[in-house]
Amino acid sequence: MTCSPEKLQRFAEPNFTIPAPESFDYVELARGWTLGAAPLAGETALAISYNGINQAVMMVSPGNLDDFARGFSLSAGIVESLADIYDVRVSGSGDSHQLALEISSRAFWALKQQRRQLAGTSGCGLCGVEALEQALPDLQPLPLAPLPALELFDGLRERIDQAQLAARSSGALHAALYVAPTGEVGLCREDIGRHNALDKLIGAMGQAGIDGRQGLVVVTSRCSLELIHKAVRARFATLASLSAPTALTVQWARRNNLNLVHLPHRSPPRLYSPAP
Repeated sequence: MTCSPEKLQRFAEPNFTIPAPESFDYVELARGWTLGAAPLAGETALAISYNGINQAVMMVSPGNLDDFARGFSLSAGIVESLADIYDVRVSGSGDSHQLALEISSRAFWALKQQRRQLAGTSGCGLCGVEALEQALPDLQPLPLAPLPALELFDGLRERIDQAQLAARSSGALHAALYVAPTGEVGLCREDIGRHNALDKLIGAMGQAGIDGRQGLVVVTSRCSLELIHKAVRARFATLASLSAPTALTVQWARRNNLNLVHLPHRSPPRLYSPAP
């Protein structure tokens, strides 16, 4: 499914709803003790619940929280598709927000089963066999997909910088971006957390009806294994990252037929998956 420029612009606009960064005074610890001020990225505690049951609390950047709700639910395997999400309610302000999702009975039953399996664990809550199964899940491999046109990578770093509106003023933000087959950076989602940024993009693309098998998705952060999981569950064909992937990341990308590209600073793009 292709997305018209008008529709793409409509779903790009929520990126502007990120609150303006708050400015803080500082003193330069150098001769003269110069006073200055700088805008800093916002951060809020977000509690997320499903059908009235609390699931998690995490730190995120305020803004695009409805996108995050959908993307997180899909990429974490809580729902199999966005059709399983019936309603998303966002509340709160300032340093705390709440996300209340209503999901299908099937998805909620699976979530409760997962919670029962993890009951009784201690520490981080991810211990034992169940945690390993979550960290290294069985994924449904993607169908083989052609590589994006090389022209899409021309000047991509510069276009990413232009699209990161929030980071331009405050810094300290990761971004996940959708690059259309025409080369246009159609969607950009930013967050203090790299996983959160990708989840927001997944949600925004799903709402816009954008087919992840077309064009490519770019992350400005390190490409960790969790991002591969999210990309495969979201059924993206190609994931590109500004930082080099790890060996395990490449292995999982190849195993699941995800096209994986690294964009070095001063070298041509490097294709790690599929295997040469």
